Amino acid sequence: MDTIQIIALTMGTAWASGINLYAAIFMLGLMGTTGNVVLPEEMQVVMDPLVMSVAGLMYCIEFFADKTPGVDTAWDTLHTFIRIPAGSILAMGAVGDTSAAMELTAFLVGGSIAAGTHATKAGARVMINTSPEPFTNWTASISEDILVIGGIWTAINHPIVFLVGLLIFFCVMLWLLPKLWRGIRQLINSVRNLFNPNSANNEAQLIEPPETQPDG
Repeated sequence: MDTIQIIALTMGTAWASGINLYAAIFMLGLMGTTGNVVLPEEMQVVMDPLVMSVAGLMYCIEFFADKTPGVDTAWDTLHTFIRIPAGSILAMGAVGDTSAAMELTAFLVGGSIAAGTHATKAGARVMINTSPEPFTNWTASISEDILVIGGIWTAINHPIVFLVGLLIFFCVMLWLLPKLWRGIRQLINSVRNLFNPNSANNEAQLIEPPETQPDG
């Protein structure tokens, strides 16, 4: 692998892990097993039949959990503690047998990328779940699956194209995350006010100016 391919694989595995870790691992294992890519030795564990079987099984479970409103948010919350560390480990393995400094750098960058994509996915799902119909949720989930599988394939076969696309994705992510955070805060406040009407009344009193008495 040349430098561009290593960078694309490192960032691609971390990016995909934050969206759908199991699809990323299974895709990497499949491409390595079929000879479509020569993975670094530190990463060839994903080609192990046991790893691929577990990744495939977990992907099937996530396929249905990710398309059920409410369940997907719980699943994303749990996987905050799985996707981000796994993204760091996969990114570190993608750089191969290099210096300790390079491996640590890949670990930190990979974790940051996985955290960003995971936060974007989880936040978007919270907002999508406010819609009563399930079709938006299904569309988002299927789009994410296609994005991860296509992204891994592109990172391996067309690294420059992938890196350009990843840069665009980061720009959209940085623009979108503050909006998602504001939307989630408003949603939390709405739910809180629903169960505690006095809180909403107090907020309204703080906003409305006091009435003034007419002179005389």
